[in-house]
Amino acid sequence: MIKHVIFDMGNVLIAWDPPLLTRRLGLPEEEQQLFLREVFSCSEWVGLDRGTLTPEAALETVGKRLPEHLHAPALQVMGEWWKGPLVPIEGMRELIWELEDLGYDIYLLSNATSRLHEYFHRIPGSECFSGMIVSADWKLLKPEREIYEKLYESFSLQPEECFFIDDNPMNIDGARQTGMPGAVFFGDLPRLRRELRAAGVPVREAD
Repeated sequence: MIKHVIFDMGNVLIAWDPPLLTRRLGLPEEEQQLFLREVFSCSEWVGLDRGTLTPEAALETVGKRLPEHLHAPALQVMGEWWKGPLVPIEGMRELIWELEDLGYDIYLLSNATSRLHEYFHRIPGSECFSGMIVSADWKLLKPEREIYEKLYESFSLQPEECFFIDDNPMNIDGARQTGMPGAVFFGDLPRLRRELRAAGVPVREAD
């Protein structure tokens, strides 16, 4: 029986939209493409989420691939992207409140830097969460088996009593390999509600 619902953050609770973040910098189109490729789609960003790089250390290598006038924007994005508007995923706050009302414990499992602790209170529904595992805190990343085991260990959870919601199929596959069922969230809230109901979580059907 499911007793706990585990949420990812990006593109589940809030939008994660690197092109939007890049457009906000007001760069010319060709520099936007360079910025997207060399800042967001790089191994250094993975190091930030793993907690093995600081933004300053990441810039030492990222900066070699960027013109100098993009160094400051790159450092700002890598360290403080969250200081801009956080766009909530429609309907998620209401789903979280409903799950809490039904008696489910709610947790977060996110690949993110440790700065997440500074802005989590801005995420819709965050007041309902009983705890979180942030990848950088443990030098682990989804879909590595150890990060799921850290979740279970930290909060005394049984994997078969949890249901995980993530936008990345690889992360859901990783969870299933440890015994935790879940669903890939494709931005389709009615579908997610159906999958929760199929797992025995009696949320209401979508309007």
